[in-house]
Amino acid sequence: MNRNPPSPARRRLVSSAVIAVAALAPGLSMAQGAWPAKPVRIVVPFNAGGTTDILARAVAQELTKSLGQSFVVENKAGAGGNIGAEIVARSAPDGYTILMGTVGTHAINKSLYAKMPYDHVKEFQPITLVAGVPNVMVVNAEKAAARGWRNVQDVVKYAKANPGKLNMASSGNGTSIHLAGELFKTMTGTYMTHFPFTGSNPALLSLLSGDMDVMFDNLPSAMAHIKSGRLKALAVTSAARSAALPDVPTVEEAGGPTLKGYEASSWFGLVAPAGTPMDIVNRLQQETARALATPAMKERLQAQGAIPSGNTPAQFAQMIDRETRKWAAVVKASGAKVD
Repeated sequence: MNRNPPSPARRRLVSSAVIAVAALAPGLSMAQGAWPAKPVRIVVPFNAGGTTDILARAVAQELTKSLGQSFVVENKAGAGGNIGAEIVARSAPDGYTILMGTVGTHAINKSLYAKMPYDHVKEFQPITLVAGVPNVMVVNAEKAAARGWRNVQDVVKYAKANPGKLNMASSGNGTSIHLAGELFKTMTGTYMTHFPFTGSNPALLSLLSGDMDVMFDNLPSAMAHIKSGRLKALAVTSAARSAALPDVPTVEEAGGPTLKGYEASSWFGLVAPAGTPMDIVNRLQQETARALATPAMKERLQAQGAIPSGNTPAQFAQMIDRETRKWAAVVKASGAKVD
């Protein structure tokens, strides 16, 4: 047996090898699937019960199953989604805090708010579009019956004859629900008083109680009340009819020449703080896309009027860019602003 101590040169060689392995350890650990090593939170920038929350919880349930760690939804409502979005923008880019972003937080608000607390492009890394949904113009069914509202044109006539007497609910300033109503008011030349709530659910409750008159809600959150008969669906805001409500016309169809070209749909997607490692981003995208492609999830979302996606981070980034430019034009045309 050789009992001679290692030479200085050999000690240096061994030491260098140890340092090199240590330096590679984080990368090796990630490659071997160390993430997620603890629960991941999905911040929803609106109250519980709305479409953003419904979709986030559906995705969280599937990601918990496939990735072996809890994905926990946290509702951080306020300022049209800006409060929750800012929380995520300021979070560590380590894959443990992500956002269920919306057309509001990542397309509309930039043009609507005089001052934004985050840059929706520079401070976020797109992961994947979860789903797109039409909004639906709904009214309290009892009020509609009492006032003889059978369709969109009946509401327009009533609004013109009673300017300012109709209350329009929304899930918050700057949301697609708000902007869908503002676009409708602009194109029809009507005035309805806007009441922004802190989410879709409290706005719907006010509509159901009769305090509000009309709302352009996301279809998934309004669907149960439409099916129960408590809300009357007058039109969907998409360019084509929804498979979930095939007998309900589009706003353009129902409104005639005045509303030709009307379209104001919503979308929801996962985003992470800028700088989140791409292997985590890609894994989240792949697992989300896999979940959205299952027959059970497809059926679950489509029954509520949502169209599942699961596109790539690059495709989602391109969509955010297109939508930002599109909604900038809508905001300008409507004259809507939030200080």
